[in-house]
Amino acid sequence: MDNTEPRDPHASSLPGILGVIDSNVSRLESVLLAVGVLLMALNTISNVVGRFLFQYSLFFSEELNRILIILITFAGISYAARQGRHIRLSAIYDAMPPSARKAMMVLIALVTAIAMFGLCYFSIGYILKVANSGRVLPALQTPVYWIFLWVPVGFFMTGLQYTLTAVKLSLIHISEP
Repeated sequence: MDNTEPRDPHASSLPGILGVIDSNVSRLESVLLAVGVLLMALNTISNVVGRFLFQYSLFFSEELNRILIILITFAGISYAARQGRHIRLSAIYDAMPPSARKAMMVLIALVTAIAMFGLCYFSIGYILKVANSGRVLPALQTPVYWIFLWVPVGFFMTGLQYTLTAVKLSLIHISEP
C-alpha cells in the first residue's frame, strides 16, 4: 500500500511569492469554475422543475445562466492556460532543437500574456461605456455592466497565468541531446 501524501493540486513549482500567487490563482480558478457550474445546474434544474411541476418558471433563470456562462468562460480560459489545454500549432516548434523550443515557448507565453493584459484593458473600457449607458437587465433589474465584470478578471488571470508560465519555463534547464 502506498503511504505517500496526496499531492496538493494547487501546489506551485515557482519559488517564493510567485509560488504563493500561482497557488492562490489556481484555487480561485477552481472555486469560480466549480461554483459557477454548480449554480448553473441548480438554476436550470430548479427552473425545469418549477416549469413542469408547478407551471411556474423562474423569471430570472435565463439572465442568471447568461451571467454564469460568462463567469465560467473567462475563469475557464485562465484554467485552460494553467493546464496547457489551449490549441497549439506546433509544426515549426516540433522541428526546433530543445533550447530553441524553450526560447520559443517563453516568447509565446510572454506575447500571449501581453495580448491578455491588452484585452483586459480594452474590456474595462467597454464596461465603462456600458456602465455609462445605464442599461439594466430586464428580469434582475441589475446594471448590465455587472455581467461583464468577469471579462477583465478572466483576461487578467489568463495574462497572469501566461506570465507565470514564462517564468516557470525560463527556470527549467534543458540539455541538448
